[in-house]
Amino acid sequence: MKQSIFTILSNTALTENVYKMVLGGDTSAITAPGQFVNILLDGLYLRRPISVCDYDENTLTIIYKVVGKGTQAMSHMETGELDILTGLGNGYDLTVSGDHPVLLGGGVGVPPMYNLARQLLAQGKKVTVILGFNTKSEIFYEEEFKNLGCDVLVTTVDGSYGIKSFVTDALKEVSYTYFYTCGPEPMLKALHKATATSGQMSFEERMGCGFGACMGCSCKTLTGYKRICKDGPVMRKEEILWES
Repeated sequence: MKQSIFTILSNTALTENVYKMVLGGDTSAITAPGQFVNILLDGLYLRRPISVCDYDENTLTIIYKVVGKGTQAMSHMETGELDILTGLGNGYDLTVSGDHPVLLGGGVGVPPMYNLARQLLAQGKKVTVILGFNTKSEIFYEEEFKNLGCDVLVTTVDGSYGIKSFVTDALKEVSYTYFYTCGPEPMLKALHKATATSGQMSFEERMGCGFGACMGCSCKTLTGYKRICKDGPVMRKEEILWES
């Protein structure tokens, strides 16, 4: 974990309430796709955890949905600086993916799939991405994944774009050696049952401290309770115990 000051380079709307922010600063603490950052905002006591969409040596890209005071304030930021903790969470393990991994992102679970896809493609893997949304107006980053070289399927619950279904239904049409996913808990639970291979799941969870001190984001696993922020947010399919 590293605390750094980042400069806002751009902040643009992707949909009505989803924004993409590009920041300049020290990203050396980010070591794996699927990690997250924790952002300090003026007037708010708790930092806001946001997943990393992409990064290089000098820039960090995050995509966030406006859901409260913190993200609402962020959506109005055009310039300035932010105090950010980077390198949080464990991230995805790329060494176990096989030749054809499938990546499934639901809503704001889509962003961490982007850097993951980029790194898997750099390893020479064939990558299929399934993006799930409620309706056409919520869709973002379809073209960005295609431009990377991924095979992309888009699902909408209401059928207004792409395949009328959930990501679990689209998965039936794909041959894959391993899966990676991030999204709301009902989607992860459904994928736990629907997937035919091992895989890794990144949990979206409300956090207090963001680095394992408060135990406020614990979940039950085969080896006891684990903290989403510190021991996760990525966990192996086989270790997760779902509440009935």
